[in-house]
Amino acid sequence: MKDGDFVSVDYVGRIKGTDEIFDLTLEDVAKKENVFNPKIKYKPVTLIVGGGFILRGLDDALREMKVGERKTFEVAPDKAFGEKRDDMMKHIPAARFKEQNINPFPGAVINVGELRGRIVSVDGGRVKVDFNHPLAGKTLVYDLEVKAMVENAEERVKSIVFYFTGLDEVDAKVADGAAEVTILKDVDVVRPVKSMVAENVMKWCGVGKVMFVETFEHGEKPGSAEK
Repeated sequence: MKDGDFVSVDYVGRIKGTDEIFDLTLEDVAKKENVFNPKIKYKPVTLIVGGGFILRGLDDALREMKVGERKTFEVAPDKAFGEKRDDMMKHIPAARFKEQNINPFPGAVINVGELRGRIVSVDGGRVKVDFNHPLAGKTLVYDLEVKAMVENAEERVKSIVFYFTGLDEVDAKVADGAAEVTILKDVDVVRPVKSMVAENVMKWCGVGKVMFVETFEHGEKPGSAEK
């Protein structure tokens, strides 16, 4: 594989030492390991080699693989979510939680500004919160299979839309150096997200223009569909 290749993959990601699954694309494995979530659509995902969308350790592994190959490998923290940092452990006055009618307790996940953290302890008037990524400091083990190269331009565009929005109810057309994206679900995708989608579609799909299309049918009121 080389940078810029779009590849469809299946994988199971585990934490070394505990064998706990933190991410996967295979429904049968999810059911077997009792981590099945009916809200998730289990299917192969499309990745861009060297695109900066995945862990550096995954990128390194993909560069050495070919279609049809399956590989199990470890990803050290420095090529995954980094080492745990002491400066990401914060002490917050309990009074701040009381002001927002929040009862802090160990294990609770909270948001402070743009940071997401887990409460480690509550001691007197202080609450200790860990803002490190939950997988920081962990060595990961991946079982990865390269299913196919994704050559179709429309499928490439849709994979980028999915990465930034999580939406697979999307139609895409690519012609004359432009990409046209239609979100088929009644969801309002905000402009900053559209901008990121457009930037990456232009970078990785070889087009110079990206258009987002909204369609309204006769008798339909904007926002009337169930979201």
